[in-house]
Amino acid sequence: MTPITEAAPRIALIHALEESVLPARAAFAAHWPEAKAFDLLDTSLATDLAARGRLDAAMTERFLTLGRYAAATEATSGPARALLFTCSAFGPAIDAVKRALPIPVLRPNESAFAEALALGGRIGLMVTFAPSLPSLTQEIREMASAPVEVTGVMVEGALAALKAGDGATHDRLAAEAAAKLSGIDTLILGQFSLARARPAIEAATGLRVVTTPEAAIRGLKRAIGA
Repeated sequence: MTPITEAAPRIALIHALEESVLPARAAFAAHWPEAKAFDLLDTSLATDLAARGRLDAAMTERFLTLGRYAAATEATSGPARALLFTCSAFGPAIDAVKRALPIPVLRPNESAFAEALALGGRIGLMVTFAPSLPSLTQEIREMASAPVEVTGVMVEGALAALKAGDGATHDRLAAEAAAKLSGIDTLILGQFSLARARPAIEAATGLRVVTTPEAAIRGLKRAIGA
C-alpha cells in the first residue's frame, strides 16, 4: 500500500449541488493547497430530497454508498484521510456515514457552527435551499451547550439566479436579505454556494460572517492532525 504523505492528505468532497463545487475548490486552493481534494457530485440528491420532502432509508443508503466509495479510493497520496459532505440538508444521512466509516466524516456546517457558537452572541443562519433551514437550525441548537438564539433566513430566488449563471444577482439578494436582519452578532452562510456572497454581505451589513468552506477546512485539519 502506498504510504500516506502527511503534507498531502487525500480528502473526498461529496456534493449534492453543483454550485458547491467551485466554492469548495476555491477554499482549498486558498487555505489548504497541499491537500489532494477530489469531488463526487450527485445532483439528483438535492432534487430527490426536494421532491420527497424528507430523508428516508433509501436516501441514507445512497449516502452510505457514496461515503464507502470515496473512502475506498486511493492514489499516490494514499487513501482518503477524511470525507467532507458539502450538502447542508442531509444531516442524519451524513451521521449514518460517520458511524459507518473509520475515518473522519464532516457535515458541511458543523465546523462553522462550532466557530459561531464559540464566538457567542446571537446567530443568524442564511440559506438559499429551503429544505436545509429546519435541519440546520436543529443541528446548531443541538450542538450548543446552552440555549442559543438562532434567526433563520431563506433567500428567495438567489439559488435560481446562481444556477442561471447570474452570480451578481445571487450576491445582491443575499446582501439585501442580510441587511434586513436585526439583533445579529454573527451570520453563518449555511451553504457552500453562499460563500461567494460574503464580501457583498459584509459591505452591506458590517456583520461578522462565517462561511462553511473555510470553517470546514479548519475542521478537517483538526480532525486529521494536519
